[in-house]
Amino acid sequence: MQNSTSLFHRTRLPLMAAVFILMCLLLLAFVILPLQASRLYGPPNSALGLWGFIEYSARLLWHDGNLTRPVDENGVERVFIIAQGESVTSVAERLEAEGLVHNGDALRDYLIYKGLDVTMQAGNYTLSPALSIVDIANELQDPAPGDATFVVLPGWRLEEVAASIPTSGLNITPGEFLAVASSHPIGYEFFDPSASSEGFLFPDTYILPRDSTPEELLNALVRNFGLHLTGELREGFARQGLSVYQAVTLASIVEREAIADEEKPVIASVFINRLNAGMKLDSDPTVQYAIGFNVAQQTWWTNPLSGTDLQFISPYNTYQNVGLPPGPIASPGLSALRAVAFPVDTLYFFFQARCDGSGLHNFAETFEQHLSNSCP
Repeated sequence: MQNSTSLFHRTRLPLMAAVFILMCLLLLAFVILPLQASRLYGPPNSALGLWGFIEYSARLLWHDGNLTRPVDENGVERVFIIAQGESVTSVAERLEAEGLVHNGDALRDYLIYKGLDVTMQAGNYTLSPALSIVDIANELQDPAPGDATFVVLPGWRLEEVAASIPTSGLNITPGEFLAVASSHPIGYEFFDPSASSEGFLFPDTYILPRDSTPEELLNALVRNFGLHLTGELREGFARQGLSVYQAVTLASIVEREAIADEEKPVIASVFINRLNAGMKLDSDPTVQYAIGFNVAQQTWWTNPLSGTDLQFISPYNTYQNVGLPPGPIASPGLSALRAVAFPVDTLYFFFQARCDGSGLHNFAETFEQHLSNSCP
């Protein structure tokens, strides 16, 4: 009996020690580390959540000395440029490579902890190695006064253009821009009377005063479209039996369908052949546009589409309606506009993505050929 009791005590003590160690680790992870990080660096970004808070609290405490120590207290200021859409990791790596911070990972972790990674703005900055990582992180929120760089990418719909404004340095909110872009600027004959500005925000890089108004931004984008609308393009659209507005609508579909520029004239020929034959366009991007924002996927372009999606009731759904949708579904780039104006001459009525993941397409003249192009 005495031996059994001794064995019980010998096994119980390591178990109690393990539980004690586990409790100490949990206390460290859930209480001590977050409290210490908050005390030193302020409250975290609420979007991190509990586990993110714990992870980045630990990261900051690991980096602690690097966060507040400058590279060179006598360092000279220099210009540092953040490109539109550049990732926080790229920025942090370049700052380290240029000798402006000791540790790029420490800067990235601090930006994420504070939520400054999503408010970092493109533009020109005057930075010095005499600044600490904490100082530089705050500097990256406000580029040098003057002009702002704003980029519109081909295939963006209005809401995507608006969403990119906060990172440009322009003093315009997405809501303010959408409010004016819901109609179109006066003085342009290529708009349908009741149309929004969708499709006519020409993809390009714009240098604009930071204090530009929403109206001035919209006019700059639409004016640039007008400058690229040459007589040659107009004549090409007319040869296809399309008005400028109809051509931009079709070009917006081509832009969303194609990945490779060289395929755009072929894809345009398929849609023009179908229009001339009175066939439905059966274009997935028109359904994606009609459905709108997909909360689960966090995108405006739901992919893949389900059979139910293809039955979505909307005048934009070209699986349900013959002809072009009521208006553009995105802003096409110049290559898509030229594809509609100057399509190749084909007998194709069908296309679908290849099965190799390249993003390229197989084209077919008949439905039977189209079926044979299906992936196994």
